[in-house]
Amino acid sequence: MRISYSFFIVAASTLALLGSIHAQDADGPEVKRHLDAARELAGEQWRTTAEFLCGPDPQPGNAAESPIMEPARIFDNLYAFGLSHAVVYALTTEEGLILIDAGYPDQVESVLLPGLEQLGFDPADIRYVIVAHGHLDHYGGAGYLQAEYGASVILSDSDWAMLDQQRAEWPEGAANPPAVRDIVAVEAEPIVLGDTAVTPVLIPGHTPGALGLIFSVRDGDNEHVAGLFGGTILISSRISDEGLEQYIASLGHFAVFAERMGVDVEIQNHPVMDDTHGKLERLAGRSGGAPHPFVVGTDAYQDFLGVIAECTASELARRR
Repeated sequence: MRISYSFFIVAASTLALLGSIHAQDADGPEVKRHLDAARELAGEQWRTTAEFLCGPDPQPGNAAESPIMEPARIFDNLYAFGLSHAVVYALTTEEGLILIDAGYPDQVESVLLPGLEQLGFDPADIRYVIVAHGHLDHYGGAGYLQAEYGASVILSDSDWAMLDQQRAEWPEGAANPPAVRDIVAVEAEPIVLGDTAVTPVLIPGHTPGALGLIFSVRDGDNEHVAGLFGGTILISSRISDEGLEQYIASLGHFAVFAERMGVDVEIQNHPVMDDTHGKLERLAGRSGGAPHPFVVGTDAYQDFLGVIAECTASELARRR
C-alpha cells in the first residue's frame, strides 16, 4: 500500500535500510523509523535521492565549478541549460520566453548567454525570469537580463528583501548586480505569458521566500504537469532546527498543491540527487512511443517529496 505524503502522516514498517542509508550506532528508534520510511517510499525509483539526502554527510559539490551541461530540450516547450549542478530552465510560450533561474553573476558571458544561443534563443525574447530563491546561484544573471533586455524579474516578497540587501552591499564596480525589485510572486496566483501559466507556491525553509513552481509541459499530443521544488536543502546540517521544521512543513504544503494539480513530472534546479542527467541520456536515446523518462507519475512525485521529508526528519530526530 502506497503512503500518501500530502499531510506527511507516516506509518512506516520496519524494513532493512537501503544502500548507504545507514542508521548510526547512536541513533534511536525515531531516527531509524524515518530512515525506514524513506527507504520504503524510495524503492528503486528514488534510490539516489534517499541515499544522498539520508546519508550522514551529503556532498553536493561546488555547483559553480560543475561542468557546463549540454543544452537540451526536455519537452516540446521546456529546455534546460547552464551548469550540471545549477540548471536554468526555459519555457517557450506564444509571447516569448520564461526563464526559471539565471545562473551565477560571473557566468553570464560564459554560461548563460552561450546556452541561450546554442538553443537558438534570443535573450531579447525573455519576458520573465522567475527566481526560485534568493541565492547567488539562482538570481545571478537576472539583473543583467533586466538591465540589458528589459526582462521582468519575479521573486517572492521575502526573497526580494534578500536581494534588496545584497544589491545595497554589492561591491562598487562589480559586474551584474542583483536585479532591481520588480514583480512579487504571490502564492497560487499564476504567472501568465501567452498560452503558459506557472503557479508559484511558497516553500520557506531554505530561504524565507523560496518558491515551488508548477506548470504544464507538452510531449507531442500528450500534456503533463511539471513540479519544481525550488528550495531544496542539500546539506541539512547547515540549517537550524526551526528551519528544518519549516522545510518539512513546506514539503507537505507543496505536496498538497502538487497532488491537486496533478504533478507527474519531476525536475530540479540542483539535480544532484534525482538522476536528472541519467534521464537526459535516456531521453536522447528515446525511440518513438517509448515512455518519457521525466514523466514519473503523480504517486511517484508524492513519494519523491516524501523521501526528502523523511530524510530531513531523520536529521532532526538525530539532533534531539
